[in-house]
Amino acid sequence: MGLVDLLHFRVFNSQTINLINRWHSLLKLHSTFYFYAYIQYTTALYNMKLSNLFQVLISLLILNLLHVLHLLPVKHYSWSLGERLLVPSLCTSIHAVLALWVRASSSYSGLFALAQPLLPLSTVGFSFVLKLSSLPSIHSSVLISILSGTSVVITVSNGLSVVEPLEYMYAPLALLLHSLSLSWLAKVSEAECLHPSDAQLSIFDIYHTQLVNQSWVLGVLWLLHPDSPWKVLSVGSWTSLLFHGYLLALLLLGMTLNLLVFLFTLCFSPLCAAMLHSAGQTVQPLLSLL
Repeated sequence: MGLVDLLHFRVFNSQTINLINRWHSLLKLHSTFYFYAYIQYTTALYNMKLSNLFQVLISLLILNLLHVLHLLPVKHYSWSLGERLLVPSLCTSIHAVLALWVRASSSYSGLFALAQPLLPLSTVGFSFVLKLSSLPSIHSSVLISILSGTSVVITVSNGLSVVEPLEYMYAPLALLLHSLSLSWLAKVSEAECLHPSDAQLSIFDIYHTQLVNQSWVLGVLWLLHPDSPWKVLSVGSWTSLLFHGYLLALLLLGMTLNLLVFLFTLCFSPLCAAMLHSAGQTVQPLLSLL
Protein backbone atom coordinates (compact mmCIF):
# COMPACT_ATOMS: atom_id res chain seq x y z
CA MET A 1 0.00 0.00 0.00
CA GLY A 2 1.39 3.36 -1.10
CA LEU A 3 1.62 6.50 0.95
CA VAL A 4 -1.40 8.05 -0.79
CA ASP A 5 -3.47 4.90 -0.31
CA LEU A 6 -2.46 4.75 3.33
CA LEU A 7 -3.52 8.35 3.87
CA HIS A 8 -6.83 7.74 2.11
CA PHE A 9 -7.37 4.62 4.22
CA ARG A 10 -6.69 6.49 7.46
CA VAL A 11 -8.95 9.40 6.46
CA PHE A 12 -11.69 6.98 5.48
CA ASN A 13 -11.33 5.11 8.75
CA SER A 14 -11.42 8.31 10.80
CA GLN A 15 -14.53 9.52 8.96
CA THR A 16 -16.17 6.13 9.39
CA ILE A 17 -15.36 6.07 13.08
CA ASN A 18 -16.71 9.61 13.52
CA LEU A 19 -19.86 8.64 11.64
CA ILE A 20 -20.29 5.52 13.75
CA ASN A 21 -19.78 7.53 16.92
CA ARG A 22 -22.37 10.08 15.83
CA TRP A 23 -24.87 7.35 15.02
CA HIS A 24 -24.15 5.69 18.33
CA SER A 25 -24.73 8.95 20.20
CA LEU A 26 -27.90 9.55 18.21
CA LEU A 27 -29.17 6.06 18.97
CA LYS A 28 -28.40 6.56 22.66
CA LEU A 29 -30.26 9.87 22.56
CA HIS A 30 -33.27 8.25 20.87
CA SER A 31 -33.19 5.34 23.30
CA THR A 32 -33.09 7.73 26.24
CA PHE A 33 -35.92 9.77 24.76
CA TYR A 34 -38.14 6.74 24.15
CA PHE A 35 -37.37 5.35 27.57
CA TYR A 36 -38.21 8.72 29.15
CA ALA A 37 -41.39 8.95 27.07
CA TYR A 38 -42.37 5.42 28.15
CA ILE A 39 -41.78 6.30 31.79
CA GLN A 40 -43.86 9.47 31.45
CA TYR A 41 -46.62 7.52 29.71
CA THR A 42 -46.60 4.83 32.39
CA THR A 43 -46.54 7.47 35.11
CA ALA A 44 -49.49 9.31 33.60
CA LEU A 45 -51.41 6.09 33.17
CA TYR A 46 -50.88 4.99 36.76
CA ASN A 47 -51.39 8.46 38.22
CA MET A 48 -54.74 8.85 36.48
CA LYS A 49 -55.86 5.38 37.59
CA LEU A 50 -54.79 6.10 41.12
CA SER A 51 -56.37 9.57 41.02
CA ASN A 52 -59.74 7.99 40.26
CA LEU A 53 -59.46 5.92 43.42
CA PHE A 54 -58.22 9.00 45.30
CA GLN A 55 -61.29 10.95 44.18
CA VAL A 56 -63.59 8.36 45.74
CA LEU A 57 -61.55 8.08 48.95
CA ILE A 58 -61.26 11.84 49.42
CA SER A 59 -64.99 12.28 48.77
CA LEU A 60 -65.69 9.66 51.45
CA LEU A 61 -63.32 11.44 53.81
CA ILE A 62 -65.05 14.79 53.26
CA LEU A 63 -68.51 13.29 53.78
CA ASN A 64 -67.47 11.58 57.02
CA LEU A 65 -65.74 14.76 58.21
CA LEU A 66 -68.89 16.81 57.60
CA HIS A 67 -70.86 14.15 59.46
CA VAL A 68 -68.49 14.27 62.44
CA LEU A 69 -68.75 18.07 62.53
CA HIS A 70 -72.59 17.76 62.49
CA LEU A 71 -72.77 19.77 59.27
CA LEU A 72 -74.22 17.00 57.12
CA PRO A 73 -76.14 14.03 58.56
CA VAL A 74 -75.06 10.83 56.82
CA LYS A 75 -76.27 7.40 57.85
CA HIS A 76 -74.03 4.37 58.13
CA TYR A 77 -73.45 2.07 55.19
CA SER A 78 -76.55 0.03 54.40
CA TRP A 79 -75.98 -3.46 53.03
CA SER A 80 -79.42 -3.62 51.41
CA LEU A 81 -78.86 -0.28 49.67
CA GLY A 82 -75.32 -1.34 48.76
CA GLU A 83 -76.70 -4.42 46.98
CA ARG A 84 -79.13 -2.28 44.98
CA LEU A 85 -76.32 0.11 44.08
CA LEU A 86 -73.91 -2.65 43.10
CA VAL A 87 -74.78 -2.47 39.39
CA PRO A 88 -74.27 1.32 39.01
CA SER A 89 -71.10 1.08 41.13
CA LEU A 90 -69.65 -1.59 38.84
CA CYS A 91 -70.70 0.29 35.71
CA THR A 92 -69.30 3.63 36.94
CA SER A 93 -65.97 2.12 38.05
CA ILE A 94 -65.40 0.17 34.83
CA HIS A 95 -66.40 3.21 32.76
CA ALA A 96 -63.90 5.33 34.69
CA VAL A 97 -61.11 2.84 33.96
CA LEU A 98 -62.01 2.76 30.26
CA ALA A 99 -62.12 6.57 30.06
CA LEU A 100 -58.70 6.83 31.72
CA TRP A 101 -57.28 4.29 29.28
CA VAL A 102 -58.46 6.52 26.43
CA ARG A 103 -56.83 9.63 27.87
CA ALA A 104 -53.60 7.77 28.57
CA SER A 105 -53.47 6.32 25.05
CA SER A 106 -54.06 9.75 23.44
CA SER A 107 -57.00 8.46 21.39
CA TYR A 108 -59.66 10.71 22.89
CA SER A 109 -60.48 12.14 19.45
CA GLY A 110 -61.41 8.71 18.08
CA LEU A 111 -64.44 6.56 18.71
CA PHE A 112 -64.76 7.71 22.32
CA ALA A 113 -65.27 11.30 21.19
CA LEU A 114 -67.75 10.05 18.62
CA ALA A 115 -69.70 8.09 21.25
CA GLN A 116 -69.94 10.89 23.83
CA PRO A 117 -72.74 12.84 22.06
CA LEU A 118 -74.77 9.61 22.03
CA LEU A 119 -74.80 9.40 25.85
CA PRO A 120 -78.12 11.32 26.29
CA LEU A 121 -79.75 9.21 23.58
CA SER A 122 -78.53 5.98 25.19
CA THR A 123 -79.70 7.20 28.60
CA VAL A 124 -83.18 7.85 27.20
CA GLY A 125 -83.25 4.29 25.91
CA PHE A 126 -82.30 2.79 29.29
CA SER A 127 -84.83 5.07 31.01
CA PHE A 128 -87.59 3.47 28.94
CA VAL A 129 -86.18 -0.03 29.51
CA LEU A 130 -86.07 0.44 33.32
CA LYS A 131 -89.51 2.16 33.22
CA LEU A 132 -88.53 5.25 35.15
CA SER A 133 -91.29 7.55 36.32
CA SER A 134 -89.44 10.65 35.05
CA LEU A 135 -89.38 9.68 31.38
CA PRO A 136 -88.54 12.41 28.86
CA SER A 137 -91.26 13.58 26.53
CA ILE A 138 -91.41 12.61 22.88
CA HIS A 139 -90.46 16.14 21.81
CA SER A 140 -87.40 16.11 24.08
CA SER A 141 -86.35 12.70 22.78
CA VAL A 142 -86.65 13.84 19.16
CA LEU A 143 -84.69 17.04 19.86
CA ILE A 144 -81.94 15.09 21.63
CA SER A 145 -81.80 12.63 18.74
CA ILE A 146 -81.38 15.48 16.24
CA LEU A 147 -78.65 17.16 18.29
CA SER A 148 -76.76 13.92 18.90
CA GLY A 149 -77.04 12.80 15.29
CA THR A 150 -75.93 16.18 13.95
CA SER A 151 -72.94 16.26 16.30
CA VAL A 152 -71.91 12.74 15.27
CA VAL A 153 -72.23 13.53 11.55
CA ILE A 154 -70.12 16.70 11.91
CA THR A 155 -67.47 14.82 13.92
CA VAL A 156 -67.25 12.07 11.30
CA SER A 157 -67.09 14.61 8.45
CA ASN A 158 -64.20 16.38 10.17
CA GLY A 159 -62.33 13.12 10.36
CA LEU A 160 -61.29 10.86 13.20
CA SER A 161 -57.84 10.18 14.53
CA VAL A 162 -56.20 6.79 14.26
CA VAL A 163 -58.56 4.33 15.92
CA GLU A 164 -56.98 1.62 18.01
CA PRO A 165 -58.52 -1.87 17.71
CA LEU A 166 -59.57 -1.92 21.37
CA GLU A 167 -61.63 1.23 20.85
CA TYR A 168 -64.13 -0.70 18.73
CA MET A 169 -65.02 -2.66 21.86
CA TYR A 170 -64.26 -0.11 24.60
CA ALA A 171 -66.17 2.86 23.16
CA PRO A 172 -69.61 1.19 22.89
CA LEU A 173 -69.04 -0.60 26.19
CA ALA A 174 -68.20 2.64 28.01
CA LEU A 175 -71.25 4.34 26.49
CA LEU A 176 -73.61 1.57 27.59
CA LEU A 177 -72.09 1.30 31.07
CA HIS A 178 -72.33 5.03 31.74
CA SER A 179 -75.91 5.39 30.55
CA LEU A 180 -76.95 2.25 32.46
CA SER A 181 -75.37 3.53 35.69
CA LEU A 182 -77.21 6.87 35.45
CA SER A 183 -80.56 5.22 34.76
CA TRP A 184 -80.08 2.62 37.51
CA LEU A 185 -79.22 5.32 40.04
CA ALA A 186 -82.45 7.12 39.20
CA LYS A 187 -84.34 3.83 39.59
CA VAL A 188 -82.90 3.31 43.08
CA SER A 189 -83.74 6.90 44.05
CA GLU A 190 -87.35 6.46 42.90
CA ALA A 191 -87.63 3.28 44.98
CA GLU A 192 -86.40 5.16 48.05
CA CYS A 193 -89.05 7.85 47.55
CA LEU A 194 -91.76 5.18 47.94
CA HIS A 195 -90.69 4.48 51.53
CA PRO A 196 -92.27 6.34 54.49
CA SER A 197 -90.75 9.74 55.15
CA ASP A 198 -89.08 8.62 58.38
CA ALA A 199 -87.45 5.64 56.64
CA GLN A 200 -86.29 7.46 53.51
CA LEU A 201 -82.60 7.90 52.82
CA SER A 202 -81.28 11.28 51.78
CA ILE A 203 -79.37 11.98 48.59
CA PHE A 204 -76.08 12.06 50.46
CA ASP A 205 -76.86 8.71 52.12
CA ILE A 206 -77.17 7.19 48.66
CA TYR A 207 -74.06 9.05 47.53
CA HIS A 208 -72.11 7.73 50.52
CA THR A 209 -73.17 4.15 49.81
CA GLN A 210 -72.29 4.57 46.14
CA LEU A 211 -68.82 5.86 47.04
CA VAL A 212 -68.17 2.94 49.40
CA ASN A 213 -69.10 0.48 46.65
CA GLN A 214 -66.91 2.29 44.13
CA SER A 215 -63.94 2.26 46.49
CA TRP A 216 -64.13 -1.52 46.72
CA VAL A 217 -64.53 -2.02 42.98
CA LEU A 218 -61.78 0.44 42.02
CA GLY A 219 -59.47 -1.05 44.64
CA VAL A 220 -59.95 -4.54 43.20
CA LEU A 221 -59.48 -3.30 39.62
CA TRP A 222 -56.30 -1.49 40.66
CA LEU A 223 -54.88 -4.61 42.34
CA LEU A 224 -55.76 -6.75 39.31
CA HIS A 225 -53.70 -4.59 36.95
CA PRO A 226 -51.14 -6.77 35.10
CA ASP A 227 -48.25 -4.52 36.15
CA SER A 228 -47.38 -3.88 39.77
CA PRO A 229 -50.06 -1.60 41.28
CA TRP A 230 -47.43 -0.02 43.54
CA LYS A 231 -45.36 1.13 40.56
CA VAL A 232 -46.94 4.58 40.75
CA LEU A 233 -45.27 5.17 44.10
CA SER A 234 -41.80 4.66 42.62
CA VAL A 235 -42.39 6.14 39.13
CA GLY A 236 -44.48 9.18 40.03
CA SER A 237 -42.85 12.61 40.28
CA TRP A 238 -43.87 13.08 43.90
CA THR A 239 -41.16 15.69 44.54
CA SER A 240 -42.38 18.01 41.78
CA LEU A 241 -44.68 20.89 42.76
CA LEU A 242 -46.09 20.94 39.23
CA PHE A 243 -47.04 17.29 39.57
CA HIS A 244 -48.78 17.94 42.90
CA GLY A 245 -50.64 20.91 41.44
CA TYR A 246 -51.77 18.91 38.43
CA LEU A 247 -52.86 15.99 40.60
CA LEU A 248 -54.74 18.26 43.02
CA ALA A 249 -56.56 20.03 40.18
CA LEU A 250 -57.42 16.67 38.61
CA LEU A 251 -58.81 15.40 41.91
CA LEU A 252 -60.89 18.50 42.68
CA LEU A 253 -62.33 18.86 39.19
CA GLY A 254 -63.10 15.15 38.98
CA MET A 255 -64.79 15.12 42.39
CA THR A 256 -66.86 18.19 41.51
CA LEU A 257 -68.00 16.77 38.17
CA ASN A 258 -68.88 13.40 39.71
CA LEU A 259 -70.90 15.09 42.45
CA LEU A 260 -72.75 17.32 39.98
CA VAL A 261 -73.60 14.38 37.73
CA PHE A 262 -74.86 12.42 40.75
CA LEU A 263 -76.97 15.34 42.02
CA PHE A 264 -78.43 15.98 38.57
CA THR A 265 -79.32 12.29 38.27
CA LEU A 266 -81.17 12.10 41.58
CA CYS A 267 -82.62 15.62 41.75
CA PHE A 268 -83.69 16.02 38.11
CA SER A 269 -83.29 13.06 35.77
CA PRO A 270 -80.56 10.82 34.31
CA LEU A 271 -81.07 12.62 31.00
CA CYS A 272 -80.03 15.96 32.57
CA ALA A 273 -76.94 14.30 34.04
CA ALA A 274 -76.05 12.76 30.69
CA MET A 275 -76.43 16.12 28.94
CA LEU A 276 -74.25 17.78 31.57
CA HIS A 277 -71.52 15.15 31.16
CA SER A 278 -71.52 15.19 27.35
CA ALA A 279 -72.23 18.90 26.81
CA GLY A 280 -68.70 19.72 25.65
CA GLN A 281 -68.44 16.91 23.10
CA THR A 282 -71.96 17.62 21.81
CA VAL A 283 -71.74 21.40 21.45
CA GLN A 284 -68.16 21.66 20.17
CA PRO A 285 -68.89 20.18 16.69
CA LEU A 286 -71.97 22.39 16.37
CA LEU A 287 -69.94 25.50 17.21
CA SER A 288 -67.51 24.66 14.42
CA LEU A 289 -70.29 25.44 11.92
CA LEU A 290 -70.49 29.07 13.06
